Amino acid sequence: MLAFLGAVICIIASVPLAASPARALPGGADNASAGSAAAASPGPQRSLSALHGAGGSAGPPALPGAPAASAHPLPPMPLFSRFLCTPLAAACPSGAEQGDAAPGEREELLLLQSTAEQLRQTALQQEARIRADQDTIRELTGKLSRCESGLPRGLQDAGPRRDAMADGPWDSPALILELEDAVRALRDRIDRIEQELPARVNYTAAPAPAPAVPTALHSKMDELEGQLLAKVLALEKERVALSHSSQQQRQEVEKELDALQDRIAELEHGSSAYSPPDAFKVSIPIRNNYMYARVRKALPELYAFTVCMWLRSKSEGTGQGTPFSYSVPGQANEIVLLEAGHDPMELLINDKVAQLPLSLKDNGWHHICIAWTTRDGLWFAYQDGELQGSGENLAAWHPIKPHGILILGQEQDTLGGRFDATQAFVGDIAQFNLWDHTLTPAQVLGIANCTGPLLGNILPWEDKLVEAFGGATKATFDVCKGRAKA
Repeated sequence: MLAFLGAVICIIASVPLAASPARALPGGADNASAGSAAAASPGPQRSLSALHGAGGSAGPPALPGAPAASAHPLPPMPLFSRFLCTPLAAACPSGAEQGDAAPGEREELLLLQSTAEQLRQTALQQEARIRADQDTIRELTGKLSRCESGLPRGLQDAGPRRDAMADGPWDSPALILELEDAVRALRDRIDRIEQELPARVNYTAAPAPAPAVPTALHSKMDELEGQLLAKVLALEKERVALSHSSQQQRQEVEKELDALQDRIAELEHGSSAYSPPDAFKVSIPIRNNYMYARVRKALPELYAFTVCMWLRSKSEGTGQGTPFSYSVPGQANEIVLLEAGHDPMELLINDKVAQLPLSLKDNGWHHICIAWTTRDGLWFAYQDGELQGSGENLAAWHPIKPHGILILGQEQDTLGGRFDATQAFVGDIAQFNLWDHTLTPAQVLGIANCTGPLLGNILPWEDKLVEAFGGATKATFDVCKGRAKA
């Protein structure tokens, strides 16, 4: 195609050079100069003779209204009786030939060349557009094929498959109508399915008619149901009775185990070395994390308690430490009596704290009693038989958990261990007793004055129940006589 366009450009560029003398027709005086100019340019004439045959040499007829040329006749114009395309004898005019042409002819030649370039660009754009149209046609043909594959079987088998791109345009009215019919058929089918679906669901959910049952069978079933219910109630009563009996048996077993444990302790330690058995004290001489005494009897669940003891602190004003601590699984601070540093003495129950107005900083013997009840969390603090303070809301309605470990002289961070030397008690402990109820102020005063000695009903102060560890010692001591001597 480029070669063809080049040949056309060469032909068009050659024609104006021969036809230029004809444009000099107007004006009488200019015809002579035009004729002489035409005679002086033999090159273009040869090009025209090469382009047209010999039969085209006749002169053109005279123009109407033109002056007669008597003196200087115009050269005869070729008459094109036929148009023959023959191979050119010469190439396109070279730059030298174009340089010899007149300025007007050069401009016309440049205009024609630009026009030819525009034609070439247009041809290239048309070629690109044709390729794009071909791609679009292929894409639309594929989509049409997918649409035809989704039509109902009845429409697919209605006749031979027609190539829409071959028989007509892809958006022909016939194809559009066919697609509309297919969509309409699919919509009707969906509507029918939606109408049939509730009927099917209702039919499935509808209960089957109950078969006729004789009256005798109904009565028999009612009788069996009553017997079964009575059997269930009887089994429930038996279960409750068994649970009560098992609980009683467990309590009896625990009592027997406690008695056996006491007997084993007596056999291991022999008879009490102290007379009476409560006439001893536990001494912890220095502050560390390994000297302590352990009570070997387990405590039951308590809803109230009173704990009393004789204490003599030797801490020299740096805090009394921990006279006793009771921990249970899951709670290391179930009951703790603690004085750390320069803080006042504190009572901890289930990690709840109450500050007690007690003081043991004179290195003398003092009788300490603390009473507590889970009802409203009431507490009372006694020192030397006198009530020093009271309060409420200390672990209210919290029962003291059983089966814990009671340690004298150390604070437990875990069950039975992980002691901290800074919280250890230094001094002497005697007559540590525990009751499962709150003592009256008169009872507390009698114990402190040695006029009404009383042993704890849950934990009495006995030699066989207290064991010293880590260098803590047990020694004979009569609290009333010893306190008088001190």
